[in-house]
Amino acid sequence: MSPLSISPNIPRLYTAIAEWLACMMCLREVKHRVNTRRFVLISIGILFLQSVFLYLTPGLDDLLWILCMSAAGLMMYAFIYLCADVNWRDAAYYTIRSFVIAEFVASFEWQVDLFFHPNVPLTPTPTGSSLLILIVCYTILFGICERLYSRYQSKEQALNITGKELASYVIIGLAVFCMSNLGFVAPDLPFYGNYSDQIYNVRTLVDLGGVAIMYAYHVQRMDLRVRYELESVQNLLHNQYAQYKQAREAVELINYKYHDLKYHIIALRAEENMDKRNAYLNQMEEELKNYEAQNKTGNNVLDVMLTLRTLYCQKHGVTMTSVIDGTLFDFMNAMDISSIFGNALDNAIECELKIPDKEKRLIHINAHARKNFLIILFDNYYEGDMKLGNGLPETTKKDAQFHGYGLKSVQYTAQKYGGAVDVSANDHWFHLKILIPMPAQTETAKAGSDGAAETVNTVAATAATETTKAAANTAREKNNNTAI
Repeated sequence: MSPLSISPNIPRLYTAIAEWLACMMCLREVKHRVNTRRFVLISIGILFLQSVFLYLTPGLDDLLWILCMSAAGLMMYAFIYLCADVNWRDAAYYTIRSFVIAEFVASFEWQVDLFFHPNVPLTPTPTGSSLLILIVCYTILFGICERLYSRYQSKEQALNITGKELASYVIIGLAVFCMSNLGFVAPDLPFYGNYSDQIYNVRTLVDLGGVAIMYAYHVQRMDLRVRYELESVQNLLHNQYAQYKQAREAVELINYKYHDLKYHIIALRAEENMDKRNAYLNQMEEELKNYEAQNKTGNNVLDVMLTLRTLYCQKHGVTMTSVIDGTLFDFMNAMDISSIFGNALDNAIECELKIPDKEKRLIHINAHARKNFLIILFDNYYEGDMKLGNGLPETTKKDAQFHGYGLKSVQYTAQKYGGAVDVSANDHWFHLKILIPMPAQTETAKAGSDGAAETVNTVAATAATETTKAAANTAREKNNNTAI
């Protein structure tokens, strides 16, 4: 005798109501993309369609039953996606959660109903007591679920589920659904017992486990999100304070240059020889032109950042040279440009300040286009040994909480544009290479007019790099001779 012939299964109408309520619970957590009137009409329409569909498809065999449940799941997805102001991945996430919760609530309620009405016919007819049990169980269980999830979700924040997270959630949902319903498809398996009551017990317990796993997954994800946001805010405040100190030092250096300029003016006024005065003025003008050319890239964001870092480097005895075509960065967001150059230069400057010999404090930056890629190179000299772990330099600090955040931020920004970051170290030179695909329109526009400029930039970059390395070698030889 088939074990399913002993006790009736859950009425299909009960399942439809549970699935609809589970969707409504999720829709309470998010903003709606439709007004209240449309939301009410869609909700009533979905409840009617879900109820009619499940009511007219009872007692299906294996494959047809699976197709029927898949169709019910698609209706739940359509309900959530039509009403909730979320992307398709978030809608799928809510659908899977709603489906498993609905399975558990309907299964639990039916077991309570069978406990109080053990002699229910195979085709049960709702009675007053059955409806009371339905209302009480659904109210309590959905109320508990709604209360638990509302603690970790805000309507103002979207979940922004990633593809990997959704894949994990799909696996969990499929595993729970298959294990909880396998006894109905294959009742002869040894895991479910010989009676329908035992199969119902297994289904309810498996569904409960699935609900618990999904809730734990959701809580862990939201905790990680909050932790990441707090760390981001802390790092942002840390970077803002560092930028404030750099700006303050830059202002101090400008004040110093201002006072120095006053003495230059006094010296010029005191100089009676016209030739010497003109030569002195020409020298000052040439220095100003070199400074302007060094920090005029064609991109205002880069100009500001390079100016601040240049002034800081001048004050601390760091030689920083750059060959950058700032117009190549027009397709990038200003914050992303700041993130790449700010973090890369801050790491390089921090490394250079550890070198006692100021003649060895060398940083070179180059940015140019090659084929369809924007290539950004940061080279800086270092002393001692440098070990790379997970593509990043290993820290020697006791507190490594924020170590690597700068380069990780650079990696994240590059990946945002489909790019990649490569880090290497050899012959006391640290190399940070960033490749970012350029939009076709930008590359096409520059293909005809910037061909010669690219050649000049490449030659200039090579010359600057060689000059920088030559300075380092000269400084090294100087130290060796001094030691001898």
